[in-house]
Amino acid sequence: MSTLPSPSVPADSAPRDRAGVLADLRARIRRIEGAGGEGGRTLPFGVEAIDAHLPDGGLPLGCLHAVTAEDPGAGTGFAATLLGRLATPKAPALWILRGRDLYAPGLAAYGLTPDRLVAVRAVRAVDALWAMEEALRCSALSAVLGELEGLDLTASRRLQLAAESSGVTGFLLGLGAGMPGRRGGRPDGLSAAVTRWRLDAAPSRDEEEDEAPRPAGGLPGLGAPRWSVALERCRGGRPGRWTLVCDEEGWRDAGNPKAANQWRMSDIRQSGRESGLSDHRPAAAGR
Repeated sequence: MSTLPSPSVPADSAPRDRAGVLADLRARIRRIEGAGGEGGRTLPFGVEAIDAHLPDGGLPLGCLHAVTAEDPGAGTGFAATLLGRLATPKAPALWILRGRDLYAPGLAAYGLTPDRLVAVRAVRAVDALWAMEEALRCSALSAVLGELEGLDLTASRRLQLAAESSGVTGFLLGLGAGMPGRRGGRPDGLSAAVTRWRLDAAPSRDEEEDEAPRPAGGLPGLGAPRWSVALERCRGGRPGRWTLVCDEEGWRDAGNPKAANQWRMSDIRQSGRESGLSDHRPAAAGR
């Protein structure tokens, strides 16, 4: 019985096919684990000690992250820095407020100029949750931050799935130990967030005491802001705790002040000033 000859296969096609299969399997695993969409995109912190604890050397994008802070300034500054690095005029970030105002000049210092930020106010938590889920499905945005806490696993899972579907990165921001849904200053219940961060204010050091002096332009007698940053949970990564210094050089590890950072805060601010809108206050929707 005659047999048909096998079709000739180029010698280099098999390795490419194997590489494609492996890439597809990795993407499927990431989707199953909820460890981020959009092909494993990440945002490096630029701090070697932190990036070494994160999967693929950076904060996974296209998924949900949770940030809690006893000190509102620390939590807001940390979140604003991340949003400022993600937002662009063509793909702005959305900030969903609960019962407070945003200080526009302060946000501009983190690169969140009015052309890069849309602010909305939600009176009820259920409205904030609805707005965040809908916004996370909008691929025209770069990131969505919601001042929400105490969500159950089902609600946070809905947000995670919405982020995965569009590739938009979501942040849950909880401020203050007295917020609803907290017990003893700890987050309540399970969450589908890929990472969970806890922020606290740390004592600043004066320029004379700091091994890495802050750039010129700061207030006399005041050191650069310092935050105690704890990565309490990270899928595919490792928990850790650090003290970060935030200045013109970006974020620096206080435990290794001479280590270089991969990005500069001044570069982010400059890109915002080039839009010519940095002196305007972002209007909150519904006001």
